[in-house]
Formats: sequence, C-alpha cells, structure tokens
Amino acid sequence: MHLALHTTPRLALFNAAGTLAYLGLAVLGAGGLAAFLSHPAVVGAAAFLLALAVTALFSEGNVSAGEREDRANRWVLPVFGVLGLLSAWLPAWCDHHERWVFGGDGVRWLGLALFVAGGVLRLWPVFVLGRRFSGLVAIQPGHTLVTEGLYGTIRNPSYLGLLVNALGWALVFRSLAGVALALLMVPPLVARMHAEEALLGTHFGDEYAVYRARTWRLIPWVY
Repeated sequence: MHLALHTTPRLALFNAAGTLAYLGLAVLGAGGLAAFLSHPAVVGAAAFLLALAVTALFSEGNVSAGEREDRANRWVLPVFGVLGLLSAWLPAWCDHHERWVFGGDGVRWLGLALFVAGGVLRLWPVFVLGRRFSGLVAIQPGHTLVTEGLYGTIRNPSYLGLLVNALGWALVFRSLAGVALALLMVPPLVARMHAEEALLGTHFGDEYAVYRARTWRLIPWVY
C-alpha cells in the first residue's frame, strides 16, 4: 500500500503547531517535563497523540468551504479551541497539584485505552470521507453520502471519537475538571450536528431523509 502526504503545507504546519502546543500546555500543567513523563499512561497518551498527528498528514481532511457552507455554525470553532486549550492544561495541573482528582493507576490506564479508542474513531472517518471531510460545515465538490460501515449505524462517528478521546485524556490525569471539560464539548457538538444535518438534508433531500431515519446521531439506540 502506497501512502502519500495529502495535507497542504499550511495545514501540516497548523497540525504540528497545534499538537506541540497541546503537549506543551500539558507539560506546563504537570509542572515540567520530568513530572509529565513520570506516569507511563501519560507517556503513552503523549506518544499516541504524536502518532495521530503524523497519521493525519496522510488524510485528505481539510478546512475547505467547498461549494456551500453554513457559516452561521463557525462559532463552534473558537469554542472548541478554548475547550481544547483548557483540556490540554487543566487536567495535568489538577494531577500535579492533587486537586479534583480521583482513583489511581487503574483510572489512568482506563483513560489511555479510551484515549486511543477515541483517537482512532476520530481519525478513521477522515480517511473514509477523504476530501468530503472538512473542518467546516460544508458541501464539497462531488459530495456523496457514505452510508456503510460505521456510518450505517451512526451518522457522526468522528464526533463520538472526539468525546471519547477527550474523556480518555481527562482520565489519564484522573481529573474531574477534565471530565467536566469533555462534557462541555457536548452542546457545541450537538449544535454542529444539527447544522450538518440541515445542510445535508437540503442538499441530498429524500436520500438523506431515508438515511437519517434508519441511523442514530451519535450513540446507537440512545441518541
């Protein structure tokens, strides 16, 4: 199988800067690199985050407005940005200062397992959708629906992965505050899912209505 870099240099630079900033804030919150690297589960999470960033370079995910975009939904992007920065720093700070933490190493390893599972679930749809995957709520040129695989059951596997990934990161640091930040991602995610469904419904009409009627938005048989 031949892999080729698909990410533009600008997006690759943004990806690298964002990943390093995220880890840098976590190191800062943990009280320094030595303290940050003192827990194997934390080291595992950091290594996996770097691996995800490298893997993402081979995807065709983008931030293109495409042929048609719901610009009214762009407000969720800075919200995710703020929550992401807080999630990078605060759980590590809580762990370092033993504030609002619970459990022990078992919680850390559970967190690592969720972080890995969520990361895979977050990134896998980017490869499945290819150029149709955008950081914006938009219809891309030649856009078609994917209704098989995970998409045959849930319509937003990548968003589910994002939530599981965020929860896992919080648990790696045993942080109740981190869990709260993960839960705070739900409202903007729901708003984004509503916006996407409205746009896809307008663009694909009955095809999307039939697909939507037989699938779940996020969690099978729950939501």
